[in-house]
Order: sequence, then C-alpha cells, then structure tokens
Amino acid sequence: MKRDANPVLAARMADIEAFHVMDVQNRAHELEAAGRRVVHMEIGQPDFAAPPLVAEAAIEAIRRRRLGYTASIGIPELRQAISDHYRERLGVTVPSSRIVVTAGASGAFLLTLGALVNPGDEVLMPDPCYPCNRHFVRLLEGRPCAVPVDENQHYQLSDADIRSHWSRATRGVLLASPSNPTGTTIPREELRAIIASVRRAGGFVVVDEIYQGLVYDGEASTVLELADDVFVVNSFSKYFNMTGWRLGWIVAPETHVREIEKLAQNAFICPSAPAQYAALATFRPETLAVLEERRQEFRRRRDFMVPALRELGFRIPVMPQGAFYIYAGCEGFSEDSTQFALRVLEEAGVAITPGLDFGANRPERHVRFAYTRSLEDLEEGIERIARMLGCPRRSAQA
Repeated sequence: MKRDANPVLAARMADIEAFHVMDVQNRAHELEAAGRRVVHMEIGQPDFAAPPLVAEAAIEAIRRRRLGYTASIGIPELRQAISDHYRERLGVTVPSSRIVVTAGASGAFLLTLGALVNPGDEVLMPDPCYPCNRHFVRLLEGRPCAVPVDENQHYQLSDADIRSHWSRATRGVLLASPSNPTGTTIPREELRAIIASVRRAGGFVVVDEIYQGLVYDGEASTVLELADDVFVVNSFSKYFNMTGWRLGWIVAPETHVREIEKLAQNAFICPSAPAQYAALATFRPETLAVLEERRQEFRRRRDFMVPALRELGFRIPVMPQGAFYIYAGCEGFSEDSTQFALRVLEEAGVAITPGLDFGANRPERHVRFAYTRSLEDLEEGIERIARMLGCPRRSAQA
C-alpha cells in the first residue's frame, strides 16, 4: 500500500498555531540582509545582556564545577536564593521546599498544567493573552476558555468574569500580572476575590508573574501575599535579562511539589546546570542595582512611547503598568492589523506585532509595540511611522 507523503499528525496540532510575529521578524531579517535598517519593536526580549556578574558566574561554573545533571527541581542553593528573594524584596515567606526550578517559564507552565489539567478540563484565561497559554492547555488535551476583556477592566479577568464563565467543566484559571501583551496588572482586591471564588469552586489558580520585577507604578508584589494555595510561574528571562538561558521557577503548594518533580524528571531531567549556577549571581546586591537601573530605563521608554503613539493616532486607553509592551488600537489606520504591521515594516522599516497572536478578541484592531530597544531607536521608529502616516509629530516640529 502506498503511504501518503504527509506524516500523520495528532489532532491537537490543528489548534496550536505558530507565532504570527515570526512572519514579521523573518521579513525584517530579509530586509536587513538586503541592506535596509529595521527598528525592531516586535519581540519581547530585553536589549540588555545578562548582568556582568551573571556571565562571570556561568564561566566560573563551567571552569570549576562538574556540570552534570542536577536535582530535577533545581540545585538547593538556587531554590534557597529564590526563597530569600521573596522574603527580602517582597516581604513574603516562601520555603525553598515549595520552589521548583524549571527549564524556562515555558517548562514551568508545562509542569504546572501537566499536574493539574485532565483531558477535557476547561481553563479560563483573558483574551488577549500570551498565545502559549492557550496552547499549553490544548497540548495537555484541556480546553482553553478565553474570555474577552477590554480597557474597561484593564484587559484583565475580573471576579465577575470568573463566576459568570465557570462551568461544570472548568478546572481552573490562568492569569498574568503584569500581562503580555497589555502590560496591565490585576488590582490586589480583585485578585483576592478571584482566588476566593475559585477556591469555593474547588479549582486552581495559576498566576504568571514573569514580569513581576518590571513594574513602574507602585512596588512589585506577588499573589503569594494573598494565598498559599496558588501556583506562581516566574522566570529569569525578563527582569533578570537572561533570555536564552532557559531558566524559570514555580512556587507550588507543598502538596504538589512531589507530583511536579515526577513530571520534571520525566520531561526535562533537570534545568540547565550552568544557567542555575549563573542565576545565583542575579540576587547579589551589585546585580540587583544594575537591574534597578535597567527597570528605570524601561520606564523612561514607556513614558516616551505611550504619548508619542497617542499623538500619532493609536488608541491606547490604558497606561501599561509593567512589562515592556504597549497594546495599541490601530483601527484608525487599518481594519487588518496583520497587513498594517507588514505595511509599517515595508514602508517605515519598523517591526511590530499584529494582534492575531494574542487571541480572538478583535485582534485585527490591535498591534503590540515592545519597547525593548534604546530610547534613540524608539525615537527613530516613531519618526519613521509618523512620516509613513503623513502626520509629523508636534514634538518633532518644535
């Protein structure tokens, strides 16, 4: 019998999409290869390298240590350092026994949801949200239930949303504060109410705190101030500037750590050993001082970008409170954000992300800007978009 040339795929693959932003990035690279300069505002990767002490610690670990397998849930020194960080910087006591070091935040989500989601279970999440969240749930044969949210609730789920969308099939809630793509946070009392409602329903709460350190209005905080029975996912990628090192962590209830450990042993063996030893240096006072300077630089970029984009005619109803993203309405220019993003790239030489990556809630009306480039680059990008749109900025004319 002649076999079809195409391999047989699992049904889930039809629901798991590639990142649409990669189409933009690939075209940007083609333009750059042809000699054009492109201002990149599409990818959520800090333009800062890992802090110097982190790089030095990695080199020292490679030179002096036998970098074989570590414990599946992380070296004890790093788990303790994360525990100390919660106590010293956030005022929360989190025993190291509750901390699981993971192969990036993606690994943290897979382990957490793998321990919690059964086939057919619904998981509530906001729309728009980070695309991998719904794909992780689908990968585990769960059903992502994306609830449309808008600027009236700062693009975050409310307790009323949770209660109105909870069904017999609902197993839990996946939240992010600050969020990607909107940069908004969940008010403390709203988060407290959500936890209480989910607890009464017998479900779980997973909170993505990957951008926890990158908060510009007020102090950084954690949901762990409110509850011990939630699951927190965090990462060394964003605030700690260690993208590519693939290191994250989970804070889990004590009752679930052993179950998550079993999955980690089977799925990943262990996180990267060099990255773990390097990450110990992120908590040193000298490194934290560098990271604070960089946080202030991100704030300066946000404070430039939001009014500049509003001046050009982008709709930004809510000031992002954290992360390094601006979710902007582009309906004044186009009814198709994907085509608009490609036009901005081709005509202005600026790469931005179309809304299609972030869900089904009016994605064609939104684009995302990442202010992960120098202020000079951002200023250049804004001027290029202004010329393309034929609306010179007042500040540029002054």
